[in-house]
Amino acid sequence: MTTGAVFEPVGQVASGSVGAPEQFGPRPGRTAPTEMLVDPRFLRLADAFFSLYRRPHEGGGALTAYLHGEKVLDIWSGWSAPDRRWARDTMALSFSTGKGVASTVVHRLAERGAIDYFAPVAQYWPEFAANGKEDITVADVLTHRAGLHRVRGLVPGTHGILDYEATVAALAVATPDRRRVGGSGYHAVTYGWLVAELVQRVTGLPFVEVVEREIAAPLGEPDFWYRVPHDERGRIAKLFPRLTPLGLNWGASAAVLCRLGPTRGLAEAAMPAGFDRLVRDPAVHDSVMPGWNGVFTARSLARMYGAIAAGGTIDGVRFLDAATIDEMARVRVRSRDYVLGVPMAWRLGYHQPIFASIQRPRGALGHYGVGGSGAYADLDTGLSLAFVTNRLGAGAVPLGDLRLARLAELARSLARRA
Repeated sequence: MTTGAVFEPVGQVASGSVGAPEQFGPRPGRTAPTEMLVDPRFLRLADAFFSLYRRPHEGGGALTAYLHGEKVLDIWSGWSAPDRRWARDTMALSFSTGKGVASTVVHRLAERGAIDYFAPVAQYWPEFAANGKEDITVADVLTHRAGLHRVRGLVPGTHGILDYEATVAALAVATPDRRRVGGSGYHAVTYGWLVAELVQRVTGLPFVEVVEREIAAPLGEPDFWYRVPHDERGRIAKLFPRLTPLGLNWGASAAVLCRLGPTRGLAEAAMPAGFDRLVRDPAVHDSVMPGWNGVFTARSLARMYGAIAAGGTIDGVRFLDAATIDEMARVRVRSRDYVLGVPMAWRLGYHQPIFASIQRPRGALGHYGVGGSGAYADLDTGLSLAFVTNRLGAGAVPLGDLRLARLAELARSLARRA
């Protein structure tokens, strides 16, 4: 195995050339808290990442990769705020990237027999059976076939979705969309509440406590946040610019999309009123909304998916059984998603990672988020990759933009040669 090069910042980095490898001096030994790690086999990937963040208006981000359970890349660059550089411990609001973490909680519980994928949700959450939902299964929720994609108007007021109890109560009595029987309809925002409440009903514990027990503690990485402690919030990068689908402001875009048949589902699922302002409200970090308000480092995400990509064990710690990973990776629903309007191949809680190539790996699972962040495990190569950023990409594209897709394709190519 090739020994990784460790890089430590030396001196003040000049504006206009942020975080490029040539601005760091190599230093052998174990990685210290301020050091970056670049395995020589992944230098091209590091170069591609650093090229994204050369000027302050490009923001900042972090990229981490594991190969066969070994960390081979851990780098960061750019600005977490106009007056602050991205640091090793900077975190980012990562939107739908958090769905993958929430789904992994379910699989940890299912492995121990606490949850049956094919049992009705109402078996664990009796109120959920209202209005024709008694036969909707856990697997239906995980594959976006519950018919509960609508968040727009689900609860009153711009800040209504910050009220966890009111929101899950509204979902429990909601009538499912009839199109669910024919295929998936992406639950862009509601997915997180459905999973969180299921987990709480099964365990009798608050969802954030279960995340700490089932994900953060066994992996030895604390940065899996849905409710962020006040003393950790200074580490969260500032998001910019505004979400502007169609190049319009949020309200105008939502109004247009709601009137058009092909895009009505997307507006219902992903565009609650005032969402563009809400994402910058500190109050989002007081609530539990795992469909979109997860805050992570690339390091934490890559370690979770690194355990999955390595067959379930990392650094001698068994995180998941190989049989569970087989269940997670199997495509359950393959259809044209009636919300996204494109064909999707849904696993139990994950989608097929998006690569900037015609040929995509079949044995891969993960979740990307609006704005660009995302993470995945490639079971074929043993690679995991996680990318977080504060520079929102192509407007309100639900599953990110081409930055991670390009990085992912390069990473996969390098992993196959390693």
